[in-house]
Amino acid sequence: MTEALRIGIAGLGTVGAALFSAITARHTMLTQICGREIRIVAVSARDRGRDRGIDLSGVTWFDDPVELARSGEIDVLVELMGGDSDPALSTVRTALGRGVHVVTANKALLARHGVDLATIAEEHGVLLNFEAAVAGGIPVIKAMRESLTGNSISRVYGILNGTCNYILTRMQRENMGFADCLAEAQRLGYAEADPAFDIEGNDTAHKLAILTSLAFGTKIACDEVYIEGITNITIDDIHAADELGYRIKLLGVAQRTETGIEQRVHPTMVPKDSMIAQVDGVTNAVTIEADILGELMLSGPGAGGDATASAVLGDIADIAKSRPGHQHGPALGRPAASLEPYRQAEMQSHQGGYFISLRVEDRTGVFASIATEMAKNGISLESIVQRGQPAAARSGQTVILVTHATTEASVRNAVDGIRGEGYLAGAPQVIRIERTAAG
Repeated sequence: MTEALRIGIAGLGTVGAALFSAITARHTMLTQICGREIRIVAVSARDRGRDRGIDLSGVTWFDDPVELARSGEIDVLVELMGGDSDPALSTVRTALGRGVHVVTANKALLARHGVDLATIAEEHGVLLNFEAAVAGGIPVIKAMRESLTGNSISRVYGILNGTCNYILTRMQRENMGFADCLAEAQRLGYAEADPAFDIEGNDTAHKLAILTSLAFGTKIACDEVYIEGITNITIDDIHAADELGYRIKLLGVAQRTETGIEQRVHPTMVPKDSMIAQVDGVTNAVTIEADILGELMLSGPGAGGDATASAVLGDIADIAKSRPGHQHGPALGRPAASLEPYRQAEMQSHQGGYFISLRVEDRTGVFASIATEMAKNGISLESIVQRGQPAAARSGQTVILVTHATTEASVRNAVDGIRGEGYLAGAPQVIRIERTAAG
């Protein structure tokens, strides 16, 4: 039998400990499946004395993860430290530069440095695997990089952040406000003490940028993603969406257009009967639209120690099954040198329906003025609903519009025109309506 595949783990948090336990518990099964023993020989973490519930006896400890990467003890470095800079960046670069395979769950690192790291991996003939970096335990990277080879992808979209999906689900199901749902998510460990990176859409944007590169063969461009978070979604928006036949989800959407590639993250209304509307709680889902296959939706656990460890273990097993001299496929689906420069499409080119909620003063002529602004910008309305305020808070009324397909520019121009009329009593709420796969 081939010599054991020697693993070094940098980072022993929740995921690292779960991975260590999984490899230890499944040692015999993995050897049979891979035709090669998978053995953890070295680790690195910040606190040597912390009780992680795993037996580290017989495993070499490195205080410095870069020294772990530099050592001759390992064949594969598993990077689970996180962050888009050092020590993660130097650790991964060192390992790849030494001809050591790398498995990482670090979406921020890949979003910022993925092309450079893929180039180093190709130059040294090693693998850079990152299934766990996007959508946790869902095998979307393997599907796009391998299973869909030969397909031309036109759009990829999905729920890529479990924290946001949990909050929006609780708001809808239990009639809870955003702040209360966020506090509950933090109590349960679904949200960080500082949740900004998740709820403002940045985490989703990093994952979307990686999917965009795989889908369209472009360089990763995480700074070119249009981002809106969920902090402005109110319980009134949730109720209005429900009455109109929609659910609100934070989606990451990437699609090819005539003017370039569009990348956007924002709250989106999806029809209740669509498959993605049924994805609740911390679950993630990704839908890929391709010319040969058609539409593929993958759904499952998007975060957590076990889900992420499962994806990491799958990447390690792929390396264990490979043989010396085998030509490894490129990390980003095609050689890094052949990735095209990212050409950003104008957001104004996006077409689809919109939900527009306007808090207006209760006075004559408001409806007519709103209709005039919509018509002036070529916007056709599917429905218009007028709501009075509760007696205890009589300060006007809410007008809810649902448009037919129109452009971003038209909607923004119409809303700006309405602002100029002087009868708005609050900030307008504009939420896109996305075409999705039916349930």
